[in-house]
Amino acid sequence: MAYEHLIACHDCDALYRKPHLLGRQTARCSRCGATLYSSGSAQLDRICAMTLAALVTFIIAQSFPIIELDANGITTDSSLFGALLVLWSEDMQIVALMVFCATILFPLTELVALLYVLLPVRRGVVPPGFNRVLRAIEFVRPWGMLEVFMLGVLITIVKMVSLARVIPETSLFAFGALTLMFTVVVTFDARTLWDIADTLRAREQAKRAAAPEIHGPAAPKPPHPGPNPTGASPH
Repeated sequence: MAYEHLIACHDCDALYRKPHLLGRQTARCSRCGATLYSSGSAQLDRICAMTLAALVTFIIAQSFPIIELDANGITTDSSLFGALLVLWSEDMQIVALMVFCATILFPLTELVALLYVLLPVRRGVVPPGFNRVLRAIEFVRPWGMLEVFMLGVLITIVKMVSLARVIPETSLFAFGALTLMFTVVVTFDARTLWDIADTLRAREQAKRAAAPEIHGPAAPKPPHPGPNPTGASPH
């Protein structure tokens, strides 16, 4: 059995070598019985469902206003895309670009890239460009700041209450749900997919090695000599 690095029990600090787990296996500490870690394939169903739900919620959050303000009968609504346009028109292009990347581009890239690798791996297939996509996920993950954006929205709402009547809209609730979903998504270590992919590739190589070799068409057999009509011995 091939081993990776060492792993310590979170409860009793017992040190073990970390083996590859197959299927839905779970490694437990032999001293205290605590769960050390589970096979990455055991989390695929849960993380696939959560990532797909987060993508749908992301689209909803971008499609509707966040809040509606009513001041002296004048009503206006605000959305994330509209806020970006205002920042751009106010000659704050760098700020608008940073907000766009942190709240739209990088979170969307992570969700789409995760689904690109999770759905085929869940069916037992390693998709093309697997390693490059995982590296892209690891690159964009620290830059997605939906929770920071949500905190800023809440602070803005608190400050605006004294100036106008604030009416929460669909996008505000969608962003709140999306922040919680992203918290679950980012807890999934995308690097565990490398272990699963290695297992799938090893199985595929084993199948190829066990498959019979395919040869070309067999050469025709020479015709069997018939009886000698003269009765002479064929020498």
